[in-house]
Amino acid sequence: MGDEKRELPPVPDRLPVSVVDAHTHLDACGAVTAADVTAMVDRAERAGVARVVTVADDLASARWAAEATTWDNRVWAAVAIHPTRTKEFGEAERAEIERLAGHERVVAVGETGLDYYWDYSPRDAQQEAFRWHIDLAKRLGKPLMIHDREAHDDVLRILAEEGAPNAVIFHCFSGDAEMARKCVDAGFVLSFAGTVTFKNAKGLHEAARLCPPGQYLVETDAPFLTPHPFRGRPNEPYGAAYTVRHLATLRGEAVHEVAESVRTTAERVYRLPSVTWG
Repeated sequence: MGDEKRELPPVPDRLPVSVVDAHTHLDACGAVTAADVTAMVDRAERAGVARVVTVADDLASARWAAEATTWDNRVWAAVAIHPTRTKEFGEAERAEIERLAGHERVVAVGETGLDYYWDYSPRDAQQEAFRWHIDLAKRLGKPLMIHDREAHDDVLRILAEEGAPNAVIFHCFSGDAEMARKCVDAGFVLSFAGTVTFKNAKGLHEAARLCPPGQYLVETDAPFLTPHPFRGRPNEPYGAAYTVRHLATLRGEAVHEVAESVRTTAERVYRLPSVTWG
């Protein structure tokens, strides 16, 4: 059992329509070189996950993510300083993130937001950094990718105070139906990770059911949050295919309908070129 827990899940059957993994961490999955990235995305494409957005959480990761987009045309990136790392977020860090966020294949500012679960960074530092990232997304005209952990009220309050960018993505949406309705009504996009497949996530299931087409995405947040029934094992972008199928069951829709919605929403929000097959 111990060895099994360390093994990647099997690559699932290919989806009938290609999708985008809206949020993953290729470097945390173990990718270092261009060959590593290509091998990882090849596995994803076999499952129908044809493109990925690899996301940074510190400066080193941001530099790597921006460079990785030049190694494989199926890879895009988002850059920011994670809220748990904002204890020290000075002018040098801001200048570097702004430079990297301007890269043509960096399609979002994120992940930024608030994390009240961990106490690595004071709340006031997190909130100040969040406001700065909101402004950066608006100045660049790129989507804002939000990390929100046990901070729903303050995230929504700060977005209202600052004025939300044109596109806002709640990465790994963790709210219930009430939170989902607030986000949907505001025009935000909810990104569902493997957590939506967990049997005990009843509030998240309700949120996934009420979210209209055009306002939801699927992500892995790999190497974390591996979908059921492989919870606890390492994750990779191909795991998004499991989540797409589970979402279809939750919503009472055909797999190809959910996959098509995920693909077209990702293309619109991230301004990706349209790619179709299947």
